[in-house]
Amino acid sequence: MSASYELRGNVAVITLDNPPVNGLGYATRVGITDGLARAIADPAVAAVVLTGAGKAFSGGADIREFGSPKAIAEPNLLSVILALEASNKPVVAAIHSVCMGGGLELALGCHYRVAAPGAQISFPEVKLGLIPGAGGTQRLPRVLGVETALNLIVSGETVKSELLAQLPGQKLFDKLIDGDLMAGALAFAAERAGEVAQGAPLPLVRNLKVAHPNADAYLQFVRNTVGAMSRNFPAPLQCVEAVAASLKLPFDAGMRKEREIFLALMMTPECKAMRHVFMAERATSKIPDVPADTPTRAVAKVAVIGAGTMGGGIAMNFLNAGVPVVMLEMKPEALDKGVATIRRNYEAQVRKGKLKQDKLDARMGLLATTLSYADLADADLGVEAVFEDIAVKEQVFKQLDAVMKPGAILATNTSTLDVNRIAAFTKRPQDVIGTHFFSPANVMKLLEVVRGEKTAKDVLATVMQLGKKIKKTCVVSGVCDGFIGNRMIEQYSRQAGFLLEEGCTPEQVDKAVEKFGFAMGPFRMGDLAGNDVGWYIRKRRYVEKPNLRYSKTADLLCEMGRFGQKTGAGWYDYVPGKRDAIASQVVNDMIAKHRAALGITPRKISDDEIVHRLVWALVNEGAKIVEEGIALRASDIDMVYLTGYGFPLHRGGPMCYADTVGLFNVVQAMKRFQRNPHDDAAFWEPAPLLARLAAEGKTFS
Repeated sequence: MSASYELRGNVAVITLDNPPVNGLGYATRVGITDGLARAIADPAVAAVVLTGAGKAFSGGADIREFGSPKAIAEPNLLSVILALEASNKPVVAAIHSVCMGGGLELALGCHYRVAAPGAQISFPEVKLGLIPGAGGTQRLPRVLGVETALNLIVSGETVKSELLAQLPGQKLFDKLIDGDLMAGALAFAAERAGEVAQGAPLPLVRNLKVAHPNADAYLQFVRNTVGAMSRNFPAPLQCVEAVAASLKLPFDAGMRKEREIFLALMMTPECKAMRHVFMAERATSKIPDVPADTPTRAVAKVAVIGAGTMGGGIAMNFLNAGVPVVMLEMKPEALDKGVATIRRNYEAQVRKGKLKQDKLDARMGLLATTLSYADLADADLGVEAVFEDIAVKEQVFKQLDAVMKPGAILATNTSTLDVNRIAAFTKRPQDVIGTHFFSPANVMKLLEVVRGEKTAKDVLATVMQLGKKIKKTCVVSGVCDGFIGNRMIEQYSRQAGFLLEEGCTPEQVDKAVEKFGFAMGPFRMGDLAGNDVGWYIRKRRYVEKPNLRYSKTADLLCEMGRFGQKTGAGWYDYVPGKRDAIASQVVNDMIAKHRAALGITPRKISDDEIVHRLVWALVNEGAKIVEEGIALRASDIDMVYLTGYGFPLHRGGPMCYADTVGLFNVVQAMKRFQRNPHDDAAFWEPAPLLARLAAEGKTFS
């Protein structure tokens, strides 16, 4: 059983015990109902307290049972809640730490609720493309009022128990208990038992009235607001409809409406994508040959080599987490500029109310600077963030190898270079690892953790743990040119270039991709990142791969000095001080001239072709990366693209999207692209893994 039963005087205590967050799996549900039946049958029991062991009351559904028959086996959560409501003895939920999703629905099914301050209360189902499905949309408005309940349900955000307890007229908590929660809950339960013995009725949330003084006008306002904010996600608007049912329908009819909406959402591609992302994010930390209990190295101080844009952003991640940083540069003016940028970034957060002045001062107080490698000797981790040139990296790593203490981890922030070659510059390749931060490093969630041939397991485990500490989504990659993300984006960018040669404009490509859901199209992205960065990489890459075809339009753009926003001109024109991308006649004329020189007659290209040539290029290269073992699993690729490249969340990442469309259909589209005389026919040969899965009717997942 995942729930224990004990008697405390005349009160039975049922304790959920299903680590880590007392998920409501099958065994836990059975434990609750069996414990309740035992308490009801025992004449010595006057009341029941329901609580959770460890660090949670309950976090809701047990994710380990997602999609399995156990998830819906009786007693399901609805049946458990009905059993609680039907108890003829008072049932008190003693809430602490975490009470979310199904855990909150469970508590709402109890007769009474007491809570410890600081308990995190939420319905996060909307973040999985769902609504609460066990009465949450019908019961929460009855205890918190329609507006507060709707805000909680639509946002999925967490609110502390003491804040909710302060709301006028709230009936969610009967009592907030400071000190020993169990002692307070037992005393409260005994009091209620005494009242029931005197004939007092047991209160049920379902019997409470729900009302709003301006219901129709309010609901229409919310529909308009939520609809505008959740364009690609059906769940938020359906949350509104479910809560509206609590106002308009009797309780049981409202429950039927909630269930109808819940089951319909379960079948939507958006919900499937978001559930995939939920599981994929948790899978990134699972490394088959590095167990979860692998010992890690202590990292109490970090050295960052380079105070430029990347170095400063990387340093901020550690400062934010309370880790002291020493930042090294070769020239005082470069150090001063780097420190000033970090301070300016923090000051901007203070102005926006996102950071308090004392926090700014504390973080800046953790930052030291130096012009000497000798001052890095006591650091536990050194992160190199210098120019993307192997000769420069060699100089840095030979210096780090000479001065840093034994056991220190040496990390390179390279985005494309060979981590094994960089490790070979040292006498301790087992301590070398790639940490590819994405720009801006203090904002972007993704951290590609590149495992070298000789990287020690404890080094990998340490960096993965540290990545979590600095709030990154860490994805392990093997060593290859560009790792996961940039190796795939090369093919995406090649297709974008071919589309220009065949008749598209940059703005047409970007609009099609952004309509699909990308944060920005390839040409706006190039202007933001700096077109010279890709130019530098192409100069190296295409010397090494002289037979690889690509469009020269990006090179011609850079030869014009149009490097993007930083120069005020790139694929687009920019007004000084603004970031609005303005279509450039100069660029379109350059493309037309280049097209004519190649003898290509422009053709009309549909948005569908634009999107799928770009996305299937990602998928085909991604399939090769999985088969080669560069990525541990296809879902890791999805996490790279969702957190590092702006792939639309509601589509679940490129590999998930391919599964949704059907891999057979993906292969058929690639065969059509193969017949395009201006494209790279060899690239569109389906990757062996993709071809095999499509032939067998299987998916990447």
